[in-house]
Amino acid sequence: MSRPHIPVVVLAGFLGSGKTTLLNHLLKRSRGTRIGAIVNDFGAIEIDAMAVAGQLGDSTVSLGDGCLCCAVDASELDAYLAKLTDPAAGMDVIVIEASGLAEPQELVRMLLASENPYAVYGGLVEVVDAAEFGATRVRHPEIVRHAAVADLVVLNKTDRVGEEELTALREELAGLGSGAVICSAYGRIDPEVLFDRRTAAQHREDGWQLSFEDLRAEAEGDGGEEGPCSGHAGRGECPACSGHLHAAYESVEFVSDVPMDPGRLMAFLDARPEGLYRIKGYVDFGAADARNRYAVHAVGRFLRFRPEPWGAQEERLTQLVLIGTGTDGRALRERLAGCVGEPDARDVPPGEDTPAERAMWGVLRYVQTAETEGPPPEE
Repeated sequence: MSRPHIPVVVLAGFLGSGKTTLLNHLLKRSRGTRIGAIVNDFGAIEIDAMAVAGQLGDSTVSLGDGCLCCAVDASELDAYLAKLTDPAAGMDVIVIEASGLAEPQELVRMLLASENPYAVYGGLVEVVDAAEFGATRVRHPEIVRHAAVADLVVLNKTDRVGEEELTALREELAGLGSGAVICSAYGRIDPEVLFDRRTAAQHREDGWQLSFEDLRAEAEGDGGEEGPCSGHAGRGECPACSGHLHAAYESVEFVSDVPMDPGRLMAFLDARPEGLYRIKGYVDFGAADARNRYAVHAVGRFLRFRPEPWGAQEERLTQLVLIGTGTDGRALRERLAGCVGEPDARDVPPGEDTPAERAMWGVLRYVQTAETEGPPPEE
């Protein structure tokens, strides 16, 4: 059985933007998902999410058995990733919280250069203080560049600005780069934007006891979503969350029992629209590779495929989930529907690749298996 690939999310933002608040929110709302944290440029910690929620400081993490406080370089990052991706750790996702003065691109480069084959890049998330962005970029203009290269910008503290200012700021940030922008107050974003939370069925399958949050969410059938943020209580519709955390983004599902044309799918992925933050799922390429289905993982402009053998009795389907903001769900489904179908058949001279095999070249460029050395290709 192959080892799982664990997404690693880089959480960045200037001092006081709300990174730790957002991380604590993710921990509290993880619903049993095991989160490994590498906090600020300091040590890696195996954590029970609920046990440390609210205890993460700016430079150390305090646990019952003391503090871990270690400088991180590339080799140390690899050591921490090796520990956190070990099956014995049971981690589902890893979050690296960067220092408020860190260069987030360097952390991303370190991560992409990691020799750990089980850690997959989960995106650069830049947290921006809505109330202080204007003053901060005067003193530290690099914050604009950080927001421009982020896969996801979380415009935080939206309860501290008026709706007109919020709209203008969101449009400005959206125009800086190709990343998606979502608004939040008190760091409240839906964890599903960043990682897949464990379901009640998975808990039971693994013999885990359901938490109170699991039981409440299951009983209410609401997925455990929070109501309007306190910053907008009593002010009508909340421009940041519109009543539910998930309202800030759209999730689009696509399923096909007909194989996908690799060439057409790659054309879709190469031209995926701004605001489409995350793509996950499995692709059936039919005759192009009848042995394997391909797990696809895209975050921002990063893309990776991973071949996995089909199960003996497994139904051969393409199943994709696309997550973004300001996207047109119907148009995305139509474009994906246009990728369905085998590559055009035609006579090929002896010894040459078939059209299906040739079409797979674009996909194979983004394949990295556990045996492959070096970082995945970048766009």
